[in-house]
Amino acid sequence: MQPSHLLSHAVRFSRELRKAGVKVTPSQTEVFAIGLTHLPFHEPRVFADAARACLVSNREDIAKFEKVFRQFWLELGLGGVPDELLNQLSLANQQQKPRPAEVRDTSSNAKSSQVQSDVLPQPLTDRALTYSADETLKAKRFDQMSGAELEAAKAALKRFVWRVGERRTRRFAASNKGQRLDYRKSFHTAMRFGGEWIHLEMRSPKTKPRPLVVLADVSGSMERYARLLLHFMHTVTQKLERRNIETFAFGTRLSRITKQLERRNVDSALLEVGQLVNDWSGGTRIGSSIEKFNRVYAKQVLGRGAVVIIISDGWDQGEPSVLGAAMERLQKTCHRLIWLNPLLGTVGFQPQTRGLRAALPYTDDFLSIHNLNSFAQLANHLQSISNIRSARRSGWRS
Repeated sequence: MQPSHLLSHAVRFSRELRKAGVKVTPSQTEVFAIGLTHLPFHEPRVFADAARACLVSNREDIAKFEKVFRQFWLELGLGGVPDELLNQLSLANQQQKPRPAEVRDTSSNAKSSQVQSDVLPQPLTDRALTYSADETLKAKRFDQMSGAELEAAKAALKRFVWRVGERRTRRFAASNKGQRLDYRKSFHTAMRFGGEWIHLEMRSPKTKPRPLVVLADVSGSMERYARLLLHFMHTVTQKLERRNIETFAFGTRLSRITKQLERRNVDSALLEVGQLVNDWSGGTRIGSSIEKFNRVYAKQVLGRGAVVIIISDGWDQGEPSVLGAAMERLQKTCHRLIWLNPLLGTVGFQPQTRGLRAALPYTDDFLSIHNLNSFAQLANHLQSISNIRSARRSGWRS
C-alpha cells in the first residue's frame, strides 16, 4: 500500500462505516489516517484493534465495524489479513457471548475450554487505545483548527457555565445562618404568638454576581483568534444578565459593542460588530484604548466590584509609559484585572514585549486563552473570584 494513498483509504473507510450506521467524526478520521503510517499491516489483530479504537465510540457499533472492516480491506488486496482477522474476530465474539443457564453440556464445555486455552488472551487494546475526539479538540490550539473544528469549539463554548464570583450587597435577606438580628421580623413573629419571644429571626447580606467587563484586541496580530473570541464574548453576553456585562473591541481606537452582542443571532451580532469597528485587523494601541476607557466609560461600568478582562497578545505600537499608567489606574478602579494572552500557551513563550512588560505589574491574573481547556480554566477562575482584592500598589503613578 502506497503511503500517498493512506489518507484516501482512511476517508473511504470512514465513509463506508457511516453508511453502515457507525458514527465517525472528521477528527476521528484524521487520527486514523495519521495512525495508518505507523500501524503494522502484517499483524491483523493489532491493526484491527487500533482502527476500532480510533473510529468506534459505542459498544453497539463494534459488530458493524468488524463487518465493514473485513469487506473494505479485502477489496484493497491485503492478502491473508482479512481471513486471519475473520477467524480471530469471530472467536472473540463467541467467547464474549454468555451461554444460557439451562444448557449444561459437559462435552461442549470441555471443547470450549480447550479452544480457549489454545488461544492467547486478547490484549485490552479497547481501553488502552481508546480515542476521544472531544479531548483532542479541547487540547488543540485555535490557530491550528480546521473549519469544522472551529465550529465544534464555538458550540463547546456555549456548554460552559459562565458565572462570575458573587459580591456582598448593602441589602439583607433572611438567613438561618445570619449573624445580624432582624428586629422587625422577630417582633412580628412574637406578636403572632401572643407577644412572647418565641424565635429570633436572623438576616445576612445579599449576594449578587459581579459585573464583567471584556476588552478584546481585534488588531492584525490577533486576527487568527479575533472571530472566535467574539463568539466567546457573544456567548457570555447571552449567559449573563443584561446589566452584568459590558464588551469593548480595540485596535487603534476603542469601540463599545455591548448592544451589538446582545442580539440573539450570533451572525447578525458579528456582522454589526464588523460594521462598527473600523480598525479591524489594523494596528494596535493598547495604552491609548485603555486610557480612553478609563476616561469615558470607567465610571459607568466599573461600579459594584466589576471584574475586567483584557484579551490581547500584548503587541502595542504606543508608548509603554502610556500603557503602564492606564493599567495602573484601571487596576485600582476594578475588583480584579485579568489579562488573557493566546500566545501564553506556546512552548517557550516569554512576555518580553514592551507592552506586556509595562502591563504585567498591574495585572492580577495572567492567563492563557489558546484552546478550549484554557476557556474551561477561565470559567472556573471567574466563579472562584472572592471578595478579597489582590494587593495593589499604593498611590498614583505620576
